[in-house]
Amino acid sequence: MIQREGPGWRLAWDPSRCRYPVLIGGEGWAFELTGDEWRELVSLITALVEQHRALVDQLMAEEALSLELERLPWWGCLDGDRDQWDLRVVLQDDTLGERGVEGHWPAPAAQAMAAAVRTLWDSPPS
Repeated sequence: MIQREGPGWRLAWDPSRCRYPVLIGGEGWAFELTGDEWRELVSLITALVEQHRALVDQLMAEEALSLELERLPWWGCLDGDRDQWDLRVVLQDDTLGERGVEGHWPAPAAQAMAAAVRTLWDSPPS
């Protein structure tokens, strides 16, 4: 099992748990993800962070931005300015009606969580 956490965020991967191997969490909340949900979440968070990085040099110091992206089954929003941002994600109810969940990481937990997601994705447990 791999577990990473910091103030306001938590990420765990246990490949021995077949149905829900990944757990993500924030201050006072957590939920488990399937492998497919995890892959789509990584794609969503990576895209939002890359969009922010591409736009940050165009922002004036006092300007803020809000980026929204939908990659089913996820919807995500990155809100902030040049230096810090919040991240909100929603796992939309699937066609089987099993579940829908929502999570939020405020700054600076959002940046730390996004970095941990990318690191775990780049170096998954064997």
